[in-house]
Amino acid sequence: MKAKAFLFLFCLSFSIHLMAQDSLSAPSLFQKSEVFNKKRRNLVVGGELLLGTTTIIGLDRLWYANYPRSPLHLFNDNDEWLQMDKLGHAQTSYSLGQSGYSVLKWAGVKEKNALWYGGSLGLMFTSVVEVLDGVSSQWGFSMGDFIADASGTLLFIGQQALWKEQRILFKWTFTPSPYAQYRPNVLGKDWTQQWLKDYNGQTYWFSIDVAAFLPQTSKYPKWLNLALGYGADGMTGGSFNPMVVNGTSIPYFDRHRQFFLSFDINLNKLKIKNSFLQALCKTIGFIKIPAPTLELMPGKGLYFHPFYF
Repeated sequence: MKAKAFLFLFCLSFSIHLMAQDSLSAPSLFQKSEVFNKKRRNLVVGGELLLGTTTIIGLDRLWYANYPRSPLHLFNDNDEWLQMDKLGHAQTSYSLGQSGYSVLKWAGVKEKNALWYGGSLGLMFTSVVEVLDGVSSQWGFSMGDFIADASGTLLFIGQQALWKEQRILFKWTFTPSPYAQYRPNVLGKDWTQQWLKDYNGQTYWFSIDVAAFLPQTSKYPKWLNLALGYGADGMTGGSFNPMVVNGTSIPYFDRHRQFFLSFDINLNKLKIKNSFLQALCKTIGFIKIPAPTLELMPGKGLYFHPFYF
């Protein structure tokens, strides 16, 4: 999936999640409905169809039209970017499914329908984009990407069905890396592109709600999560690092994986009375809060970061 598709997913996730929250200015409109509200349901479905269709057509005309078409074919990119792109697919599908579920609950849709229809929103959209990839000679339908998309969706639906809540949150952080300067067309020319394209600067986290697994009488802070992260570094190419780019030699970088152990703040568990702040916290909930972090690089050692994002 291309960077523009990811940008749509994040923007849509932001928009519909915000719509489902409380509002100081119009509480009757923005509070969740306790009974089925047909007008709200139609607004949600119509809005998602309109925005999704517009985005797909825009991607097809502005992005894929620049490359030759081809019959639907498969493309194996599982060895690229040390699988960071696959985590990006899974996290995006998870976040969009979470938002799709929330906005249907806002409309008073029954739990089962909200879970399966709303929770599958990410997978439905990403599948269409995968088909567009599949009929482009530049790329192809990636089964690895599709499995990652499905995994993100199942992570959300599975937890909601089992626990009626998300005890393992799928989060993301980004810090600009020094590698984009060597391949700006691939990794991004500036930070507005790099946060989507430069996998060296991204970290994906499983933020575990420890308190949810402990007895109700436990004194463990309900807002304090344990976070397990994965990242990769030293990548200037998908499967390998080129030594020459556009006739110019670039430095050699060692490609390696990174594993992280940190703390996180569960914004959903903070006791916030202000409705706007509640909406803001839930909207940015896919971003892990910076905290002291241990980093393990296999073959290189263990490092401590007083503040890691």
